[in-house]
Amino acid sequence: MMRLSRDVAGPCLAPGGSVVAVGAFDGLHRGHQALLAQVRERAQISGWTPTVVSFEPLPRAFFSPVPVPRLSGVREKLKGFAAAGIEQALLLRFNKALTAMSAEDFVQRVLVERLAAREVWVGGDFRFGHKRAGDVALLETMGAACGFEAHVMAPVLLEGERVSATRVRSLLAAGQFGAAEPLLGRPFVIEGKVEYGNQLGRTLGFPTANIHLRERVTPVQGIFAVRVGLGESECSWPGVASLGVRPTVNEVAEPLLEVHLFDFDGDLYGRRMAVEFVAKLRDEQKFDGLEALTAQMNRDAREARAALGMNPRLAEA
Repeated sequence: MMRLSRDVAGPCLAPGGSVVAVGAFDGLHRGHQALLAQVRERAQISGWTPTVVSFEPLPRAFFSPVPVPRLSGVREKLKGFAAAGIEQALLLRFNKALTAMSAEDFVQRVLVERLAAREVWVGGDFRFGHKRAGDVALLETMGAACGFEAHVMAPVLLEGERVSATRVRSLLAAGQFGAAEPLLGRPFVIEGKVEYGNQLGRTLGFPTANIHLRERVTPVQGIFAVRVGLGESECSWPGVASLGVRPTVNEVAEPLLEVHLFDFDGDLYGRRMAVEFVAKLRDEQKFDGLEALTAQMNRDAREARAALGMNPRLAEA
């Protein structure tokens, strides 16, 4: 089981030494996966602890005056670390105190004292410390003095372009889920716990399972054909979903994911759900009343069934 720590201060987490990857790791795409696999492999050879240092909130979100989209939530990121064979995660609180820490102090306090690093692996554009003053050259210089080696992971290329979270977010925002999947190494999924809503969908013939995203901003918005997994099951149950602020009725301040599962009869409240996005049907829009909204929901359901390889006529049977 992976151990999780949050603070810079504290006893050494890997007294026997560690192999460390450092980064934001939003989305854990194929570039991240290659980096984590290298850390795991090096740790297996050396007998040191495979470790990740990451940050929450994401640094770019901390400095942004407006909410910024992210590919994965904290829970999903940690699950990805564990699945990659990481045994120790230091998920640092990215706050004013951390941003004020010099690059040299970060190396000494986090990598040396907290983790007893023997190898540190980063991407080529890695910057750290106050005003992003630290870079790979500083890591190499301090590593030689402090007893660890700094390594730069080669970028992962797909069709000649570097795999990056920015590129994945752009594809998802455009509804190009098929193009984003090879970069992620998996379909795009949002996970969460089903919570109570106002049950308006039930009165319109489309009961929905609601996942409140709260502060999390995703790169996707609109109406989608989806596949759903309940608990730990794979995403296989077909459905149609809305992700947005519900402009026609009861507009909400924070994004809400509403999922209607086709031909499903059961209670989902309190259960964890994984929603795989298959195809975008349209953007979210405001309708002139419930009658127009319901008519569009029926069209969306037929289109979603067709996109999922189902017979859309079943919706009319």
